[in-house]
Amino acid sequence: MKVKVLIFISVLFVFCSCDDLIDPAIENNRGLKDMYAEAEYAQGILLNAYTRLPGNSWSFNDVATDDAVTNNISNNYLKVATGQWTSNFNPLDQWLNSRSAIQYLNIFLAEAPKVKWAKDENVSLLFRDRLMGEAYGLRALYMYYLLQAHAGTATNDQLLGVPILLQPETATSNFNVARSSFEDCMKQLYSDVKKATELLPLDFEDALTLPPGQNNLNDYNRVFGQYARQRMSSRIAQVVRAQAALLAASPAFSTGNTTTWEDAAKYAGALLNLNGGVLGIASNGLNWYSDVEELKGIGAGVNPPEILWRSDIADSNNLESDNFPPTLFGKGRINPTQNLVDAFPMANGYPITAASSNYDPAKPYENRDPRLKKFILVNLSTAGVSNSVITTASDGTTNDALNKVGTSTRTGYYMRKLLRQDVNLNPTSINNQRHYKPRMRYTELYLIYAEAANEAWGPTATGSIGFSAYDVIKALRTRAGIVQPDSYLESIKADKTEMRNLIRNERRLELCFEGFRFWDLRRWDSNLNESANGDKIQGGIHQKITVENRLYNEYMKYGPIPYSEALKFNALLQNKGW
Repeated sequence: MKVKVLIFISVLFVFCSCDDLIDPAIENNRGLKDMYAEAEYAQGILLNAYTRLPGNSWSFNDVATDDAVTNNISNNYLKVATGQWTSNFNPLDQWLNSRSAIQYLNIFLAEAPKVKWAKDENVSLLFRDRLMGEAYGLRALYMYYLLQAHAGTATNDQLLGVPILLQPETATSNFNVARSSFEDCMKQLYSDVKKATELLPLDFEDALTLPPGQNNLNDYNRVFGQYARQRMSSRIAQVVRAQAALLAASPAFSTGNTTTWEDAAKYAGALLNLNGGVLGIASNGLNWYSDVEELKGIGAGVNPPEILWRSDIADSNNLESDNFPPTLFGKGRINPTQNLVDAFPMANGYPITAASSNYDPAKPYENRDPRLKKFILVNLSTAGVSNSVITTASDGTTNDALNKVGTSTRTGYYMRKLLRQDVNLNPTSINNQRHYKPRMRYTELYLIYAEAANEAWGPTATGSIGFSAYDVIKALRTRAGIVQPDSYLESIKADKTEMRNLIRNERRLELCFEGFRFWDLRRWDSNLNESANGDKIQGGIHQKITVENRLYNEYMKYGPIPYSEALKFNALLQNKGW
């Protein structure tokens, strides 16, 4: 009897299930209309763009510049720097990632007005405005990423950007779309920033009084309050505008578009005035990754004074595992170059090449800018939980020595910046510590302003902002520990060219290992083929060595359009040389 019952149930199951086996049940194929009554599902479309933000982990594309090399022979940026960069092999590609994000954002912007975001009509409208504002800001950000990675002089000798897509693409769309001019791409970016700033608050914080145009404080705080911290805000969107304007005003992109240095200076300066001007420079801005008490106190989406936007905070030891020296149980991956070490001035502010610097080649690390030993492990520095002495000399007896083993330094230096020295990787007592990655730092914004203001108005002029490039650089160098008065800075403050060189060098130092130099060299149209050098110390004698030659062609100041895309779509012109 039991057997008959089981057979009956089995047959019943098969016949009841055959439709699902042939055609999936319709409820498994959700369409756009399903989002209209389900706010969480609708937000998921927007969150697809957030998940594509590239700022959640460190790229260390510094390895493709004169600032660093790596001992990881399979590193893609090493391949880029040594002649293997092609339109078919591009680790710096943003085409797929950013265009995918923009597709989701376009879907969201098209459908968001139809969604019931909350039962209360007023709250629903507020949510609609906020989320659409986020989408506009994110679309501007992804346009910036695309221009940085793919804009350039095309085979028709025009400065082109990327195709401007403002509507969702469907199966019936024309995908053979030409690249728009760089100028039109910038105009679209500015338009999206404008819309974002009109719809978003400066920051997501609970208001104490009712903002103009609002009629219910509780409703306002429910939508625009502190729980939305770390989402795209008006302030963040305006930083994107300043970043993009700096790119557009730079030598490699300035021909053929109307953005000026003055525009970039004004965009950055207006934001900095909201931060207190030069007085707003965070006193501990060099220590954002290692200030233990500050890191302990960060929570609930709050930013430290140095940080504009950041990733989530997590306990880990991955950075240290990759970059500590071998005797601290690390892989020593990122090796700063002698080129970068030489870029740090003396403590008196003078470049090491200046007669007044008092630089001693036999004692190259003495009386240097304090940032040198803060950011870079030099020979006989101490590091780790026990302040272990790290010997990088080629005649050193440990695996920290130059080229000793596969995880040893290739340059005579190890990276110290970004790493928590209170991480212990010893297998008998391993631990994690708090880390986060800034997506935007105020120091970057101050340096954007300094560069643009110097080009627009000269070193000491303030334009309409109220402080000068000189004021910013003086404050940053004072924070760094340069002895005051800064005689070198005073000696060049009337010389726009020398100030330009100093600002670029300060940017190199302050932002080292954070993924800026690769893009900076290209937008400045600078020499990409400076060899990566190191320091071989034998018997206490320092000898500069060539570690890695750089193999870039002149056209590589612009990145390529992906080979597969240019092959599929004849309207998509490739950049020259690729």
